Amino acid sequence: MNARLASLTALGLGSALLLTACGGGGEDLTGGSGAEDEGTGGGAINIALIPWEEDIAATNLWQVLLEEKGYEVTVTELDVAPMYQGTADGDIDLFLDTWLPVTHADYWEDYGDQLEDLGSWYDNARLTLTVPAYMEDVDSIEDLPGIAEELDNRIVGIESGSGLVRVTREEAMPGYGLDDFELVESSTSAMLAELDSAYQEEEPIVVTLWRPHIAYAQYDLKDLEDPEGLMGDAESVHAVGRDGFAEDFPEVAAWIEAFDLSDEELGDLEALTLDEYEDDPQEGARVWLSENPEFLERTLGDDAEGLEF
Repeated sequence: MNARLASLTALGLGSALLLTACGGGGEDLTGGSGAEDEGTGGGAINIALIPWEEDIAATNLWQVLLEEKGYEVTVTELDVAPMYQGTADGDIDLFLDTWLPVTHADYWEDYGDQLEDLGSWYDNARLTLTVPAYMEDVDSIEDLPGIAEELDNRIVGIESGSGLVRVTREEAMPGYGLDDFELVESSTSAMLAELDSAYQEEEPIVVTLWRPHIAYAQYDLKDLEDPEGLMGDAESVHAVGRDGFAEDFPEVAAWIEAFDLSDEELGDLEALTLDEYEDDPQEGARVWLSENPEFLERTLGDDAEGLEF
């Protein structure tokens, strides 16, 4: 079922809404509208989704998990800017893919005081400029000016509002003298399509990418060395809620506070939700949960009792 958040549309942000998949009854959900009765479980939760691989995996995981625990879950797909605006305004309850301290620093500065940081669940996130491994003579971002013509003076990026594009454009490109390069700002799916096309033909290409990402399992890729550290150090991926989320959903906030994934766990979850069960990522999440009962125990504690996937 497709729907639009009325308040986002009224703000002129509705055009950025790509898709809404309703796990509940499809009613117009606004912040706090589905708040649970304290200690009883249940209620309606609207989770924002930006179509980044780790967010797709984590969001499907939590949609399946929360629905099994009696919550009514709506997943609303948005671009990054309206996602932060909508969560700050209370129209979105939860978002699972905030990168701190660098990638989403601008958004956090603008909206952080209107959001609740529910904790970090992954601590090895990195922004990268990446090439196929068959580009044997290119090992560092410093090597790119020397092969600008070979690359058609292009770096293939993702969404224009993303922190990855901002860091590449404002830090890495001027810092490494990439003035003759165009940073193509499109979408994650368009970037991956270009990467796949170039890879199949063994053509040179450089893309903006990040770890964790399923592309590293699908292709033989090489992250370019960043001797100046301009792409940033390892970051943490945080779950954030609208103001009042933890008060309205105390048990969910407690579960999310205990939420963490290792590199191996996240890689396996992405493989199931994005590849093996690409057409039914919720089923992929169910398979992963069925294979990882220890995750349920450490995340939900006693509340994991009786859950089967």
